[in-house]
Amino acid sequence: MKKTATAFTTERRHLLEIIDGLIEGIILLDNNRHIAWANDTALAMHGAADLAGLGGTAAGYRKAYTLRYRNNRKLDAAQYPMDRALAGEAFKDMVVEVCSRRDPDFRRMHQVRNLVLNDAQGAVEGMVLVVLDVTERYSAEERFERTFNANPAPAVICSLADLRHVKVNQGFLEMTGYARQDVLDKTVRELDVLGDTPQREDALQRLAEGRTIPQTESCIAVQGGSKLVVVAGQPIEVAEQPCMLFTFNDLEPRRKAETALRHSEQRFATAFRLAPVPMTLSTAEGELLEVNDAFVATTGYDAATLSRDEDALARLWTDPRAYDRAMASLEQGASVRSLEMALRTREGALLDCLLSAAPVKIQDLPCVLGAIQDITERKRNELELMEAIETVMQDTSWFSRTVIEKLAQIRAPGAPQSQGELADLTRREREILGLICDGHTDAEIAATLHLSRNTVRNHVAALYGKLDVHRRSAAIIWARQRGIVGYEKPPRKRAGK
Repeated sequence: MKKTATAFTTERRHLLEIIDGLIEGIILLDNNRHIAWANDTALAMHGAADLAGLGGTAAGYRKAYTLRYRNNRKLDAAQYPMDRALAGEAFKDMVVEVCSRRDPDFRRMHQVRNLVLNDAQGAVEGMVLVVLDVTERYSAEERFERTFNANPAPAVICSLADLRHVKVNQGFLEMTGYARQDVLDKTVRELDVLGDTPQREDALQRLAEGRTIPQTESCIAVQGGSKLVVVAGQPIEVAEQPCMLFTFNDLEPRRKAETALRHSEQRFATAFRLAPVPMTLSTAEGELLEVNDAFVATTGYDAATLSRDEDALARLWTDPRAYDRAMASLEQGASVRSLEMALRTREGALLDCLLSAAPVKIQDLPCVLGAIQDITERKRNELELMEAIETVMQDTSWFSRTVIEKLAQIRAPGAPQSQGELADLTRREREILGLICDGHTDAEIAATLHLSRNTVRNHVAALYGKLDVHRRSAAIIWARQRGIVGYEKPPRKRAGK
């Protein structure tokens, strides 16, 4: 049954209503290169209110809008979708940027395809452009592209369709030393980003299935060598294509730091073991970890014995209170310098020592490094020297002041001088001090001054207290430093005075 004109008109109206409701823009072109019709969606996509706003013709459209490819290159007149369609060229999914010449702020991304309209006899009646606004999608991709390229973390994107690298950022190029053309369009096997990870087979399986690849340490090839990294893969879509985003964390600085630390600890261990003075290494709580060869040779104890036998460690230091005070200072972060202590060897011998210790870190463990200087022989020599000096200084009448001062420095280097002054002494104490400088004994002083020996001893004790000394030799040094070289009889008092 033939359709009436009214039926055709109704069907055409319904068809136009359906087309108007589409999310795609529809533009009809006739053979005279005119824009015959456009739905509201197409007009809105171009920011136009009517067909005149679209330019009316193909040439008018070119005057109204500037079109660019995604690489920002302008389209020539023959490359515009309308002109390509009118030239009989078939195309689909052509993506262009549309900019209005009337409104500088107008900018849209259109995806365009064309259809040919034929009459009943197959003759071409016109063309149809089907336009989809993909501005949001491409804006999101541009934002992703900017973020991807600006991200300092190295990254590569691989297409899951053919396992070729389609994007690479600057961070990856800097980490590996590759040029961009060395990476793009290379397959995962040509440019291996998974490296020699022990989980390699599992990672390849996950890549083939488009599943997440967990973080794993691996050594990947780079320009001129290899690099230790942590690599992970995350499935994403790029331009509606399934891809895998590989991200990397460069572990090379950590490996270099660990290597340097290992070498440093090896040097420390060698220096510790070969040091000529006894040394100990203990925890901050006082638990002994290691001793060196000199410590074993000096004390007879090794670290295993001291760690196993707490009594041995207690016997080692004869003054536990001094040791505890030193440990208290170390716990507060302070060093201990030349603390004089006595140390008992495994054989029971006592050694005079100077203990120095400082807090250190070994493999991030707070420790205490101690060094022990055996001064037993030195103290014995000093004692013998002091006794010799004191013997010689029993008769100092012929010593010059310079010699006395040098003897005093030998006897007690750096010792502070007494704060007493001559004015603090009584006349009798001055007399007794002078006789002491002449080398007289208490009995001889008593006879010279016509005093009893007890009286002389009392005067000598008072004199020592004022001079802050404990021996005759020290009193002589004190006197010589102040110009007293011997006994001077005080002048008699004149009559009437």
